[in-house]
Amino acid sequence: MPGDSRTTGAAWADPRRPLDERVALLLADMTVEEKLAQLVGVWVGVSPGDAEVAPAQNEFAEELPEWSELTKPGLGQLTRVFGTSPVDPVVGARALAETQRKLVEGSRLGIPAMSHEECLSGFTAWQATVFPTPLAWGATFDPDTIEAMAAGIGRQMRDVDVHQGLSPVVDVSRDARWGRTEETIGEDPYLVGLLGAAYTRGLESSGIVATLKHFAGYSASRSGRNHAPVSMGPREFADVVLPPFEMALRLGGARSVMHSYADVDGVPPAANPVLLTELLRETWGFDGVVVSDYFGVSFLETTHGVASSPGHAGALALAAGVDVELPTVRCYGAPMVDLVRSGELSEEVVDRAVTRVLRQKGELGLLDADWAPAPVPETIDLDPPALRALARTIAERSVVLLDNEQDALPLRSPSRIAVVGPCADNALTMLGCYAFPSHVGPQYPDVPLGVDIATVLEGIRAEFPETEVEYAQGCAVDDDDLSGLAEAIRVARDADVCVAVLGDRSGLLGRGTSGEGCDADDLALPGVQADLLAALLETDVPVVLVLVAGRPYALGDYRGAVATVQTFFPGEEGAAAIAGVLSGRVNPSGKLPVQVPNTPGGQPSSYLHAKLAGPTEFSSAEPTPRFPFGHGLSYTTFGYRDLRVSRDTIPTDGEVEVSCVVENTGTRTGVEVVQLYLHDPVASVARPVRQLAGFTRLELEPGDAVRVTFRLHADRTSFTGIAGRRIVEPGVIEVLVGASSEDIRLSGDFSVVGAPREVGHDRVLTTPVALG
Repeated sequence: MPGDSRTTGAAWADPRRPLDERVALLLADMTVEEKLAQLVGVWVGVSPGDAEVAPAQNEFAEELPEWSELTKPGLGQLTRVFGTSPVDPVVGARALAETQRKLVEGSRLGIPAMSHEECLSGFTAWQATVFPTPLAWGATFDPDTIEAMAAGIGRQMRDVDVHQGLSPVVDVSRDARWGRTEETIGEDPYLVGLLGAAYTRGLESSGIVATLKHFAGYSASRSGRNHAPVSMGPREFADVVLPPFEMALRLGGARSVMHSYADVDGVPPAANPVLLTELLRETWGFDGVVVSDYFGVSFLETTHGVASSPGHAGALALAAGVDVELPTVRCYGAPMVDLVRSGELSEEVVDRAVTRVLRQKGELGLLDADWAPAPVPETIDLDPPALRALARTIAERSVVLLDNEQDALPLRSPSRIAVVGPCADNALTMLGCYAFPSHVGPQYPDVPLGVDIATVLEGIRAEFPETEVEYAQGCAVDDDDLSGLAEAIRVARDADVCVAVLGDRSGLLGRGTSGEGCDADDLALPGVQADLLAALLETDVPVVLVLVAGRPYALGDYRGAVATVQTFFPGEEGAAAIAGVLSGRVNPSGKLPVQVPNTPGGQPSSYLHAKLAGPTEFSSAEPTPRFPFGHGLSYTTFGYRDLRVSRDTIPTDGEVEVSCVVENTGTRTGVEVVQLYLHDPVASVARPVRQLAGFTRLELEPGDAVRVTFRLHADRTSFTGIAGRRIVEPGVIEVLVGASSEDIRLSGDFSVVGAPREVGHDRVLTTPVALG
């Protein structure tokens, strides 16, 4: 009877035996077809006519055999049972359980599949909580709350028997024109690494396998174009791109990694054994599973041109270290069987990947004799009050007050508010591209969003119940129609204050102004929104600019706004968060995770630059941003004093404490993000003018003060030297403490002494902070 091997006494199904022994026994009992079946996913419910939610989805939507025939040798992964179409959670859970039951009963070995889903801004499923997008996480500078969010997302997924989440994204933003900037946590590797590790810990704590992506270099593509080649030297790659992955592995415990689409210096990561095997496994010690990005193995043949056939692509990827082909079988199926049978591909290479997959399934209990699908309850709430409250907290903490001329905010009981702009009355403009209503929902226009999402207009009306609020769209997000301009100007002129709500509409593969495949030529506001804003600023009515966007846009031409508020797709509770900041109910505490440019082409780069990348006499181009990394205002004020550096010198393996007193010098309770930056003024290679080395969120009552102490290890000054190895180098290190990368309140220095010291993957990665 099929399925008997696991359920009728096979030694490998005995959970009392050591897992490695069980895996070895099972591997020895498998045919080549059964082994390769564990290395593929199957994506059911998609067809060639569907709007694509993955690159080249329709190109690779090949006819598959009947389910019973396809899964007879077993199956490694089930792709997005909940994330492909709007399915009631109970119905989806029952369908998943029945699919697993049929898979087990229909295969000789009876091994269940792992089920994976997207979970970037929440479980990407109909009716599930939609949290702010990762760029908003970065604005919170709040790892603990991000960890709590991820744990909540993970519990939702485990409750419906999902095993793996394809998050977090730990790419460092390098060019804000890239459409997937919204999916990054920011432009600083320490910020990205610390929050990415926190998300990973949260997801893993719930039993979900976290998947780090996109390994590596994806976000640094030429001209900010999706899937474009990456031209980057090995030093920048090592010092900027790789550290967040190291942190999420070591500090977060991620059990899976997904390779990147883009080639780096001509080598696609999916075919790069130096990256996936030598670095990731042999140097860093990763023992989990590497999965392909969707159709990434096929792209070795169709877009990179390094493989001549699906089988050739599969052999390259498997040898490099890609263990599982997602989302569905194409290269790792029949073509690989032929290569193994012919001797062109060693079965040992297959066994290496299968061993990793089986070990992970064993950790999840999928090899146990008593495994059975989890019972499905009568009701499943994927948007419970506790998670909505957490979404509200993150949204509130992510709002960044960029500018507040003459203390225009909070609004003081205006009798009439004009709300104008294309992002004011559209719930979808609150969401990133991996939120289910944006990701899948547009294919089903007659299906409700699945969760309650207020618009900014609705949020303002609820926040100011005694105020007359009038609305005009003015223009769309991304077309050139200005026919609504006159009405918008009329509405603005009749009001005490005008709130202009501008920004993006996230989508996929060209169906939005931000999101995967929605790249920008420059950093000007999309469509004719700039014309609308310019016209509003010409009225004599104070204009508060609110940006709801997936990337920072150039704001140098709009200094006439009395206040500017920046948000990054703040999720289902974002409207209340924005309205709360406008009213003063919420004291803003967000800080910019990416700098805001002054001009549209001024700096598609980051704050993390050497001296020559800043303003110089050698170029007429002016790269100074409008608002720097780490910037964000509050409705109170904070003073910094009494900097102490505990030692004048430390050895190359020593540590020093850097501390100062921070005081709330204003009149209301507020949160300051205290930031520590380092600068190495004379080094063997050009170093950044300043680089974030530590931070902490600090809530203080008016008049309260506290000493903040950063414990800085010499390893935190390390960089990749001329010889290509990471070193701690002797010399003076400047320490700078302040409220942003430019608002430096205190500075000092210490010296590192002794011979240069080489450091590796086991180096100190964080800067602990103590209060009091």
